[in-house]
Amino acid sequence: MEKTQSIEDFYKTKFNWIPENIRKEIGHFNIFRLDDFAGKHARPMPYGRKDYYNISLIIGPCNVYYGDKVVEIKKKALLFANPHIPYNWLPVNGKPSGFLCVFTVSFFHQYGKLQEYEVFMPDVVPVFELSDEQEQIYRNIFLKMTEEIGSTYIHKYDALRNYIFEIVHHATKNQTVTAAAREDANAAKRISVRFLELLERQFPIEDARQRLILRSPSDFAEKLSVHVNHLNKAIKEITQKTTSEIIIERILQEAKILLKQTNWNVSEIAYALGFAEVTNFNNFFKKHINLSPVKFRNI
Repeated sequence: MEKTQSIEDFYKTKFNWIPENIRKEIGHFNIFRLDDFAGKHARPMPYGRKDYYNISLIIGPCNVYYGDKVVEIKKKALLFANPHIPYNWLPVNGKPSGFLCVFTVSFFHQYGKLQEYEVFMPDVVPVFELSDEQEQIYRNIFLKMTEEIGSTYIHKYDALRNYIFEIVHHATKNQTVTAAAREDANAAKRISVRFLELLERQFPIEDARQRLILRSPSDFAEKLSVHVNHLNKAIKEITQKTTSEIIIERILQEAKILLKQTNWNVSEIAYALGFAEVTNFNNFFKKHINLSPVKFRNI
């Protein structure tokens, strides 16, 4: 199985460099013009899962490979991609134009829940064919984002989040998924959606007296009234990750946020994340991040 492409891998693959502060950021966002991004000598984005979100405005014929589907785009389209489904897209003829923005889930911490919108659900292939008029609407939003990210406005990242939601809301209300792109959600997809919703419902942790309750696959299986083996099989089929991997990733994400954005001590964070002992939290964090919580906080 191909490894998940990280946001760092994305930069190394496409540009052979990594933004200086990317490892220190809680959330990352960037936007590119496809005219530059997909040049003659550019390396194609590999098919597979990524650990970041992607919204692309693609002008020009291409084939989108999303999960087990192939969607043919004849002229222009909007693509939404999430970290749970493997994908890539390839131009059919010539060089495409348009825009691409990438961002991590942490970029929207305490700023709405993207994963609850239909365009990011696992049971939909969110490829939207566009009319000329629709293309112009989205092009204008991407142009505003391109201008904003280069500005010195102190609240520019809040403005960029608003533009992302403008795209999401407009697409959710006004677009029609291509005929090949939707199928009836099967049992595995329904279970996966319910699991992800249940997981995310526990976050963000905003009070040191909060305590994470659902922490293991068996906890979630009991809550969903399914056998844990059935849950594990469904999650693996849909996301290509184990249930435990997804839970661990989300706990680590919240741990990073709490370490960077609160003044809680490590014991309080450990308690809120459901660890019985602070040493267990320290070992857990160091195992996956290769840094102790204290060292991560002080970077």
